[in-house]
Amino acid sequence: MGILDGKRILVAGVTMDSSIGFATAKVAQEQGATVLISNFGRALGITRRIAKRLPVEPPVLELDVTDEEHLARLPELVGEHVDGLDGVVHSIAYGNPETLLGGKFLGGPWPDVSQAVQVSAYSLMSLTNACRPLMTEGGSVVGLTFDATVAWPAYDWMGVAKAALESCSRYLARDLGPEGIRVNLVSAGPLKTLAAKAIPGFEELDAMWADRSPLGWDNTDQTPTAKAVCALLSDFFPATTGEIVHVDGGFHAMGA
Repeated sequence: MGILDGKRILVAGVTMDSSIGFATAKVAQEQGATVLISNFGRALGITRRIAKRLPVEPPVLELDVTDEEHLARLPELVGEHVDGLDGVVHSIAYGNPETLLGGKFLGGPWPDVSQAVQVSAYSLMSLTNACRPLMTEGGSVVGLTFDATVAWPAYDWMGVAKAALESCSRYLARDLGPEGIRVNLVSAGPLKTLAAKAIPGFEELDAMWADRSPLGWDNTDQTPTAKAVCALLSDFFPATTGEIVHVDGGFHAMGA
């Protein structure tokens, strides 16, 4: 028996097997869920290949969360494999590393900033809204953030986008609560994912965790974060919504 037995879960934004999305899909399957994953464009072929590395090869859906046509057809695509959704994982973010990250905050051009906010924050609402017809009371939406309560070295406009994501999750929790749908985020410490590699100065962020996390921090292990996501997808948090669960070795609670 797993904590997700019988659950139908969409993990949106799975690219590499080093990603949090991939780890979440794996843990969810191990806990009894039927999992679907998604990606789009050139990355879709990569996703289809790495899907074979999961315990059960899941359906791979084409989904660009900035494309209204993709969002409109999502219920139909999901319906080809399952008759509804119990959980949705938003594992999606993007900011142009050449213009928005690595000490470029003061010169961040609006077209790139708006793209980062749309992909990384607004899409939590648009993805959730697209999935609403498939979800019933008891459903759970879980997104991934990187603590946006402070300014980090190198993170710049992605930090702003994550702050928007965190606010978006609270408003979604407010509006979807009456429908019995929970919306929460998991704030992970720095992990060596494809997204992290694109951040100039990531090593500076990473180095802080080794010294200050009371539980220590393994930046190559996505499993603790994936387990937290799956716990929030389960029925073990029936009265929790609008929350940010930190999976960072305790770093966020330390003053120095």
